[in-house]
Amino acid sequence: MITIQAKKHDNFSVEFKFGFEGNQEVGRGEFMVNSWIFVPNSLDINPQTYGKDQFYRDIKSNVRLITPVYLLRELSDADSLPFVSLRASFERLASSPTPATEEAYESQIKMFAAIFKSALRNHSIHTSRTETPADVAYLTEDFVAEVKAIVKIYRSMYQLINVPTVEDRLRNYYLFGDEIMSHIIDVQSVRILKQIDRLSSPLLTDARARLVDLVRSEKEYKRTQRYEIVEENDATGNRALVFRYGLLKKYIESELYIRLNKKRDGFAVEQVYYSLAAGLAMIFATAVAWFAQLKYGNITGPLFIVLVVSYMLKDRIKDLMRYYFAHRLGNKYFDNKAEVRILDHKVGLIKEGVDFISENKTPCEIMDIRGRSSLVEAENRIFEEKILLYRKRIVIDNEQLGLASAYPVKGINEILRFHMHRFVQKMDNPEVPVDTVDSEGRVATVKVQKIYYINVVMQLVEGSTTSLHRFRIVMTRKGILDVEKI
Repeated sequence: MITIQAKKHDNFSVEFKFGFEGNQEVGRGEFMVNSWIFVPNSLDINPQTYGKDQFYRDIKSNVRLITPVYLLRELSDADSLPFVSLRASFERLASSPTPATEEAYESQIKMFAAIFKSALRNHSIHTSRTETPADVAYLTEDFVAEVKAIVKIYRSMYQLINVPTVEDRLRNYYLFGDEIMSHIIDVQSVRILKQIDRLSSPLLTDARARLVDLVRSEKEYKRTQRYEIVEENDATGNRALVFRYGLLKKYIESELYIRLNKKRDGFAVEQVYYSLAAGLAMIFATAVAWFAQLKYGNITGPLFIVLVVSYMLKDRIKDLMRYYFAHRLGNKYFDNKAEVRILDHKVGLIKEGVDFISENKTPCEIMDIRGRSSLVEAENRIFEEKILLYRKRIVIDNEQLGLASAYPVKGINEILRFHMHRFVQKMDNPEVPVDTVDSEGRVATVKVQKIYYINVVMQLVEGSTTSLHRFRIVMTRKGILDVEKI
């Protein structure tokens, strides 16, 4: 199964999050993601101004394991797999501090914090989407009770590593997990509070009070631990807090991220094709020289001219054949490939390629989803849109993925960020003046945003199942206004 989410990441970048979930009953899962990016001609994005290297510099891809899914009530059980694994790693470290036990101890803290973060986020999102006050009250009280139980168990485990055999450096890893968990409680509690205040029901009074007490108790706990706290009139301290929690977030999620070493795809085959091109050109030059000698003899003026012309044509033939083979190769192979490895397990393969293509090479169903208006269609006959096709192939070995982690892992996520600074360089001013006559008959000038639409159509393929999704990026010269799912 493939899932996709799109959102504005910042003023100049769009984030696409793909989920590739393997079927454990099938040994090997294969996925394709084809993205057609339709760019207005006025932005001057074309093969001459925007090459492959520039495109790959503008995208950033992070591949990570899908976080193991636990409900809060499952996680609050001291005998759940995350707590059992965490406790065992603490005990092994305390009794035998070696590089291996230190690595396992740190890994378990990161994994537990990541699972906790995911469980809280899922619960708070579900609560914030619930419209019935009675259900929101129940879910809020459940949130408070389960969170208290989880942090109580986690914080009680500090005594297992508060022993002479465990260095302060290692105890700090535990504190990193504790600090980010406390911060996550604040963030997700506020999300639920917003929903409670929006519904504004008497049924939610008690639940709201309990949630506020939880936030306050966590704030007091952070003061005793000297963790960073948001203060209304402390700009410098709040800036440091945002920076610190950004580092902590990356630290705990590093357990899930997978490093990829990209390599050029199809290099060996490309060299074979280029060698064939050189060989064909040499056959032509040799054949011409042989026939010329038969006709003109060994050393004559005409023979000399024929040999020079044949070698000139030989180089042109070689270049033309190289271009032909490169074009054929580009359709079949990708630009880059990377193995997906977790420790010693090769769990998958990712390939990617990008090319500008013409409209007549774009499938009809993609053009139908693109859905140009009649005005855009009329303009396109004169100034046609440029179409970028970004192809990606993902292969997951479900068996190896299951062996790579002690937790049940569904598959991998890819978080793809497309940075669009280059797309605004040729845009007009973000606002243009428009003259009009107001209600009193006076001429007035109104500032109006000058917007551009960049359409993205994505085709997600898994086996015989195909789905199409269209997103529209609304931009001005100041950056991205919105990412709309059409």
